[in-house]
Amino acid sequence: MSYAHAKTLDVEMIPIIDISPLRDGTNSMLVAKQLHKASKGLGFIYIKGHGIPDEAIKLLRKDGLEFFRSEYDTKEVVKVSLKHRGWLGYGGAKMKDNAKADLKESFIWGYQDSDGVSAEDHPLRGQNQWPGFVPSLEATAMSYFSSADALARNLLKGFALGLNLSEDFFIKTSSNPLSRASLVYYPSQPKDFGDDQFGVSAHTDFGVLTLLCQDDVGGLQIQDINGDWFHAPPIENTIIVNVADLLSRWTGGEYKSTPHRVINESGKERMSIVLAFDPDPETIIDAREVFDSNFVPEEPPITCGDYLIWRFNKAFAYRRKENA
Repeated sequence: MSYAHAKTLDVEMIPIIDISPLRDGTNSMLVAKQLHKASKGLGFIYIKGHGIPDEAIKLLRKDGLEFFRSEYDTKEVVKVSLKHRGWLGYGGAKMKDNAKADLKESFIWGYQDSDGVSAEDHPLRGQNQWPGFVPSLEATAMSYFSSADALARNLLKGFALGLNLSEDFFIKTSSNPLSRASLVYYPSQPKDFGDDQFGVSAHTDFGVLTLLCQDDVGGLQIQDINGDWFHAPPIENTIIVNVADLLSRWTGGEYKSTPHRVINESGKERMSIVLAFDPDPETIIDAREVFDSNFVPEEPPITCGDYLIWRFNKAFAYRRKENA
């Protein structure tokens, strides 16, 4: 038995873009044009000059590994809530009905105020659950969340400018976003699990924009327009950004949400840090607002919140049990 096959990355497929001129305002349109071109391709981009401090990443990685290396019963104390906050163990996620359950664990959190309070006004937004056995995780996770949120907002300004929209178009209703962050832990996958087992099976991301901070282990693979799979290895000092389904829908398919998967064949543990940025739940996703009222989108308008509930209910076993 063997792993599912993937080719070596063609460096022309996923560009490396330095977004410093966008972040500091010295040449926002230059970066916007680069983001626009990349988003019409595979929709995956290596981002340099992202502004997330190295120390914030290192400290969160340390705490995350301490969490995942803990005993099952210890982690069970912060078992994922119905608001999608906390620890999701092995077998808790499956991206397609006919796929094997993903070989991964996750720890999920979202925005909270300075008193540690989170809004409880939506099925996918609620109180964070912090493990007392890793006491520093709350501080390191929220520090990273703040930096990654700022990066996502800057990138969405760039995407808007690339479409000749006002820079706040994609974030103008983001005072209470549905964004969530996660630590995702992949054990090394034995060959004898077969070529139909994945850390995460082939899928497209649910929301508007995904920010992925890889470690140095590798394992991410991306599908090109011909259906071939390519490795997307970690590149030092970069964050991978990809267009997700709602941004593709919002742009009438002009920006591409591309299938990807993870296979950890390294012989080592792998942990990624992910931010999924989504605006306020009542935000209407309507491509006619990007183009004009005469544009006929393939998919009807939908709120961000309704779309995400539908996707989460399909993907996560704990939600299917609750709704049964």
